[in-house]
Amino acid sequence: MDPRSASSIFTRGAVDLGALRPSTPPAATKPAGAPPGDAPAGPVGGSGPPGAGPVVVDVTEATFQSEVLERSLTTPVVIDLWAEWCQPCKQLSPVLEKLAVEGRGAWVLAKIDVDSNPRIAQALRVQGIPMIMVAVGGQLMEGFSGVLPEAQVRQFIDAVLKAGGAQVESSEDPRFAVADEALMVGDLDAAEQAFKKILGETPNDTAAEAGLAQVGLMRRIEGKVPGKVLAAAEESPDDVGAQTLAADVEMLSGQAEAAYSRLIALVRRTAGDDRETARKHLVALFTLAGPDDPAVASARRALASALF
Repeated sequence: MDPRSASSIFTRGAVDLGALRPSTPPAATKPAGAPPGDAPAGPVGGSGPPGAGPVVVDVTEATFQSEVLERSLTTPVVIDLWAEWCQPCKQLSPVLEKLAVEGRGAWVLAKIDVDSNPRIAQALRVQGIPMIMVAVGGQLMEGFSGVLPEAQVRQFIDAVLKAGGAQVESSEDPRFAVADEALMVGDLDAAEQAFKKILGETPNDTAAEAGLAQVGLMRRIEGKVPGKVLAAAEESPDDVGAQTLAADVEMLSGQAEAAYSRLIALVRRTAGDDRETARKHLVALFTLAGPDDPAVASARRALASALF
């Protein structure tokens, strides 16, 4: 998906979570490590203005109805589905928590440990984490999967706030409107032309470069079945085409570090044109994430080691 076309998240109907609604009001819960006592747990991560309540909350099956669905009737809720063993989650969650605190109650971050709450994960059809969903007006809608750079997460949050009726002043370059709209409707040719036009006017624009790289990724995986692509790569470890396509699938599913590692290993095993193809493909994937992504910085160092 195009991480900057966040308005496309609001296309999914409500998910029936009636089975998770408690028959009696749930007791107050405490986050892990909270001190003993009868007082209810305080805000997690920070809070908004006085009286606004917590902006980051840990949600369970018992509190999903009140903390997510009912709360979303008045305040947009972003749902972070995560697990302790998930390394990409440890990259994304701190960014979401930081933005929630900055938002000062304009929206709420609901964190759900999928291992501790399997019925929620099943009801939301979670296939991979980190997975982000949104609740607005009591309705659940798709967000995104995988890790995005902070700038793109901010744009996603802006889209959430707009869906909740908030007036959000957009700081995005208006020239991207055409490209974003083309990506949202799947017109890759129009999106490519729009991004190239921006780069013609503003060379080295990182957002336009990322958009153009996104178009390339979407073209390469169009019509492909992820499971079959990964299986083919497993069977043919030295097939450059199979390995680069598998890296594309991993990138799209939020496993950027796995994609980088796959291609770095391919660079180490190959030589000549094959090695250069693998290197160029890896650099193109770096463009998708942006230069400030710590995983990219680490992968660049590993690539340099593999090459020299």
